[in-house]
Amino acid sequence: MALAEVGRLQALFGPAATKWFGFLQNKIRHPNKNVEIAARVAVDQCVFAPANLLVFLSTMSLLEGSDPREKLKRTYKDTMITNWTVWPFVQALNFKMVPLEHRVLVVNVVALGWNCYLSLQNSAAGK
Repeated sequence: MALAEVGRLQALFGPAATKWFGFLQNKIRHPNKNVEIAARVAVDQCVFAPANLLVFLSTMSLLEGSDPREKLKRTYKDTMITNWTVWPFVQALNFKMVPLEHRVLVVNVVALGWNCYLSLQNSAAGK
């Protein structure tokens, strides 16, 4: 059941990510493209990723009828650290090589595996 709930949450992610990637594209500019990509990755991983994980874990907890604060206390830090071992690399390649209109698609493909991990983390935290 947790994987189905993850799928429903992903339906909300697409529109938010589309706006977010447009924001990064339009607001974070630098003459040196590598600096620009690094800045976009840094902002993405320091703003969007923590907020997205917070919403995910809290929403899953509410859907399961448990206390979101307890779920966050048990899983947020370790899951965020794991996020930072996967997503900065993915996003750097995404921002460097993929046109803006296809970036959400790339993230969604990688998210297939990531969402399985989140589902496992979420179900393990409930035990």
